[in-house]
Amino acid sequence: MLAGDDIIRGNAVVNQIASVSALVAPMLGGALYAALGLGPVMYASVGCFWVTALLECFIRLEPQKAPPRQGAVAVIIGDLGESLRFLVREQPDILRLLLLAALSSFFVMGVAVVGMPYLVRTVLGLDAVWYGGAESALAVAAILGSVAAGLFTGRTAFRRLSWVLASMGAFLIPAGVVLMLPAGNVTSFAVIAACFCGVQAAVSVYSILAVSAVQQRTPAHMTGKVMACAATLGLCAQPAGQLVYGILFDQAAGRPWLVLIPTGVVIMAVGVWSRRVLRGLTL
Repeated sequence: MLAGDDIIRGNAVVNQIASVSALVAPMLGGALYAALGLGPVMYASVGCFWVTALLECFIRLEPQKAPPRQGAVAVIIGDLGESLRFLVREQPDILRLLLLAALSSFFVMGVAVVGMPYLVRTVLGLDAVWYGGAESALAVAAILGSVAAGLFTGRTAFRRLSWVLASMGAFLIPAGVVLMLPAGNVTSFAVIAACFCGVQAAVSVYSILAVSAVQQRTPAHMTGKVMACAATLGLCAQPAGQLVYGILFDQAAGRPWLVLIPTGVVIMAVGVWSRRVLRGLTL
């Protein structure tokens, strides 16, 4: 539906809407549930799904030739083989980008998903209200990151991915340093929340640019298959990272900076190293 720089802007808008929904929907749902009960909330959800289906009826795409009838297993194997051949032989730059995205997802999402609640609730001993505030701040950071990603256009937009990746690691280091200092819980919370918001904003920029790079370099008939491979790599990397970082935070009990600071240094090193990997990515 989109081409050129419009792909980046389109992905940015999609990410902004998703982030706004993640921020507003829980609060709105909770307020409606408290005021009206579960029934009206469920009916409203049904209505939203119907409206969504109605809007999709107005989307017009070019008709595609129907593939020959095959079994589900044969279709999966065929699509996977075709997408892998495309990535390995025709677009190795995209394959390296996907592997780099999976690697960064392992480190960043692992430390963020496991580390944020552990640091706020266990290390600092703050209650759920503080953690809820941090989650809301992260949603706002995701929106701001999506807005910033829409500004990354031009021939060198994708080459900036390495600096975006390195910034994720840079944001983690102050979060580890503040935990080494005799700072109060409120000060530590403010620094940690700000650092993780920076990570969240950088993740939004990186994901939008990476997805846009894949879509721009992939023919229309291969986009779904290649994006499925990208999603598969990410879905495999995230739980693995969460498992590893759950173990690391448990082993470093009382000394979480031993996890945060080395992770930040590693991610920064990966970001600097990725300049070579991403050198061939241009519009």
